[in-house]
Amino acid sequence: MSGSGSDFSYGSNEEYKTFRQISRDRILNEMLKSPKVQSKTPWKVLIMDKFTVKIMSYLCKMADITDAGVSLVEDLYKRREPMTSMDAIYFVQPLKENVIMLLSDMSGRCPLYKKAFIFFSSPVPKELVAYIKNDTSIIPRIGALSEMNLEYFAADTQGFVTDHDMALDDLFGEDAEKSRFYNDCINAMATRIGTALASLKEFPTVRYRAAKASDGDLTPHDLVPTKLAAAVWDIVLKFKSTIPDYPQRETCELLILDRSVDQIAPVIHEWTYDAMCHDLLDMDGNKYVHEVQNKDGSTERKEIILEEQDPIWVELRHTHIGDAIVRVTDKFDNFVAKNKAAQIQSMGKYVFFIIKPNYKSERHIPVLRCLIISLFFYRDGGEISTKDLQKVVQSLPQYTEQKERLSLHVEIAGKIFDIVDKTGLKELGKLEQDLVFGDAGAKEVITFLRVKQDLNPENKLRLLMIYAIAYPEKFEGDKGEKLMQLAKLSREDMRTINNVRHLGGFNKKKAPGGAFSLKFDVQKKKNATRKERTEGEEQNYQLWRFYPLVEELVLQLSAGDLSQQEYPCMNEPSPSPSANATPPSGSVRTTHADPPGSLRPTQSQPAISRRSRRTPSWATKASSDDGSSSDSVLRHASSEFNLRRMGKRIIVFMIGGATRSELRVAHKLTSKLQREVILGATSLDDPPMFITKLKMLKTPGVVVDKNRM
Repeated sequence: MSGSGSDFSYGSNEEYKTFRQISRDRILNEMLKSPKVQSKTPWKVLIMDKFTVKIMSYLCKMADITDAGVSLVEDLYKRREPMTSMDAIYFVQPLKENVIMLLSDMSGRCPLYKKAFIFFSSPVPKELVAYIKNDTSIIPRIGALSEMNLEYFAADTQGFVTDHDMALDDLFGEDAEKSRFYNDCINAMATRIGTALASLKEFPTVRYRAAKASDGDLTPHDLVPTKLAAAVWDIVLKFKSTIPDYPQRETCELLILDRSVDQIAPVIHEWTYDAMCHDLLDMDGNKYVHEVQNKDGSTERKEIILEEQDPIWVELRHTHIGDAIVRVTDKFDNFVAKNKAAQIQSMGKYVFFIIKPNYKSERHIPVLRCLIISLFFYRDGGEISTKDLQKVVQSLPQYTEQKERLSLHVEIAGKIFDIVDKTGLKELGKLEQDLVFGDAGAKEVITFLRVKQDLNPENKLRLLMIYAIAYPEKFEGDKGEKLMQLAKLSREDMRTINNVRHLGGFNKKKAPGGAFSLKFDVQKKKNATRKERTEGEEQNYQLWRFYPLVEELVLQLSAGDLSQQEYPCMNEPSPSPSANATPPSGSVRTTHADPPGSLRPTQSQPAISRRSRRTPSWATKASSDDGSSSDSVLRHASSEFNLRRMGKRIIVFMIGGATRSELRVAHKLTSKLQREVILGATSLDDPPMFITKLKMLKTPGVVVDKNRM
């Protein structure tokens, strides 16, 4: 059985394709339109299981599937009518129950379909291949049997998730290693990361967060990145020998992390448009329920998906919320000012005349259809010119679409602004940022909690979680109990704060009196968990000082400065074809059995100076346009990858869930480094989701769905 990869090339004559574009092209060209599917029938049936349906939904719309010759999409596990004159394409996971179902479809005297073309989402175990071959009656009815190696959800143009929403529970919960889900989760993650590498045809240099513990007692929690790196490396080696045209030397860098590297990013209030939409609004994934007013004055709820097809969303999603509000407001005003149809509609006075010419011949019917309605507009008693009228009629369909799009974002921005204003989120956000940068401490937190008695419990919990990470000593003994009482938090909320210790990267020494001491792995400077940045547009906003540590790690990795001791390499890069070439900086050879102590000492890091403070700013007015499809929004959306050549990819995988701010970093650093940065994760979490998962780590009696492989 052969594997498959993309036709991606770094060639100077080809346009660079994003991760999602490559994945989509593989679905369409290597499966639905594949030469392997040599069907004599013009239309085919596509059959998928629950998991592959979700893979498909992230990459293709129904129109794409129909254009590829698929007339019907079916569920593998639902009762289906026989279509013996049509061929079927199966896209399923390589599970025994799936194989049993598809074999039953094609067996017997009357199979459901004429021929079956089978594509598995990941490598097929040998026992399943043997199981298929043993049923000799269906072999002539199988037109293709192939491994697609595409088993991930492309949640963003530069991001994917492996669909392990309960990874925190499976890998970092109390005694998680004793459950079968511990190894199952690691193996499934490795497989899906491997299929992402296969789709990109990338052979990675695999680096990972090294296990470390101050007392020398490593736990299974500490070893999760190491184990995942080893599992991914094993899969990559198999691909190297089984997938045609797979690279034989390293082509990209893969960095495997877990949430221990940055416990603050999942809970702090992030002030970009994208992050605040998902944090503050009641959204289901990227789905937003928009209230639309009908012509009769009534309103209806309409589900909108915020995605790359919306150029305004693409432009605003990674901007500061203050800037986003100013931009979208200016866009709407400019749109009305510049758009002829909008101007005329705002005049308020319409007169419609319907003219029905008396044609005597059928040959005049096409002309009649064009002239059936002649529309005249009057303004202040004056007739608009024919030229203006033509412009109005031509712009009406586009005008409606643009107006709806702008209205949507005006509504969203307005809702966010109202929430920020009514809940006093600016004051809370400033305190959170000050805690992270070491400019606030116990006095400020206690004063804030006393004054803001009406602050909702979730925001109090998030504040104390940040405080616990920045000042772990303040939660030793009964200090944490007193803070909990001041904040009026429940016992469950306090356990959630303590559950952060399960994520690793802490000092396991007991505090005086036997209490557990939260000693997180953070860089301290006045108790600061971040260094001040000296450049970037974020410096215009006091509430945008925070940045996830993934940004710092990727910059160090790209420059070859990432610590070899803290982030060792699973494999030593292959020698370059050039005689004088040297291996990439920062690599070090280790094996699965290499002890942490055998690694080379870390290189010294250059000091980063602190910048001078800027005056707090809620919003800085930015240039904007009318929001039309030909404006700078579309140029902005496509400019990032209108490049003929990019450097080697950097792929970062976050165990335990990634954040919107970390996804933003991937986009930002792609432009800065001229290297596509792809963020993979077990899930993409908003703060409420992450806190819920953290609560489940040590909540007695909680029953969760374990069917997630």
